[in-house]
Amino acid sequence: MPLVPGATGMGLLPLLRLLQLSSPALPVGAYTYSQGLEWAVESGAVRTEAEAAAWIGGLLEWSLARFEAPLLACQLAAWRAGDDGEVLRLNDDFLASRESAELRAESVQMGWSLVRLLAELDAFAALPGWRERLLAVDTPAFPTAWSAAAAAWRVPAEQALAAYLWAWAENQVMAAVKCVPLGQSAGQRLLAALGERIAPLAGTALSLPEARWSNHTPGLAIASSRHETQYTRLFRS
Repeated sequence: MPLVPGATGMGLLPLLRLLQLSSPALPVGAYTYSQGLEWAVESGAVRTEAEAAAWIGGLLEWSLARFEAPLLACQLAAWRAGDDGEVLRLNDDFLASRESAELRAESVQMGWSLVRLLAELDAFAALPGWRERLLAVDTPAFPTAWSAAAAAWRVPAEQALAAYLWAWAENQVMAAVKCVPLGQSAGQRLLAALGERIAPLAGTALSLPEARWSNHTPGLAIASSRHETQYTRLFRS
């Protein structure tokens, strides 16, 4: 009997691949980055569960969902359409949008790590043409490599965006649990609240025209830049 009515094991495969892509076990080093959250804690801007929720939720809505997620959606479509020129354009745009050396280095390192993994992973590399197309991208950003895997594994776009946003939020919450610090129950409360916002944000990002993309988040830019010279730190960004 199928695990889900009307579904087969093969029908579930894109979902299982998506869970793999969005898992904290994905060996790209995401857990080593806080994206400026560590400096926000050090400066006193984030000291409580409520302040962590406001910081992470604000970035989720005003940066990730309005720039990174719609860009990822367009990359998914470009990979699927065989438009590698558009993939490269969006990759360059994303790298140019990183507002500090740490944020750019983070995306490049995670992108390189994911490319290396996918190039050696039969589930991706054995699919005709995908390995060669991905390796042809010079300085791949993390969303570029991630969207290639999601496209190759035929993950529906809305599900892909929701999982990408969830993985980012989960990593931010894990960072907050460590550096605010917060308890594990507080972390789960944060994830539950953030999770309620992700589905509508993913839906909006999927249809947001490029002329309306924006990652105007001065607080993130300041926090990331200040973190580069922070004296003591646990995270790389």
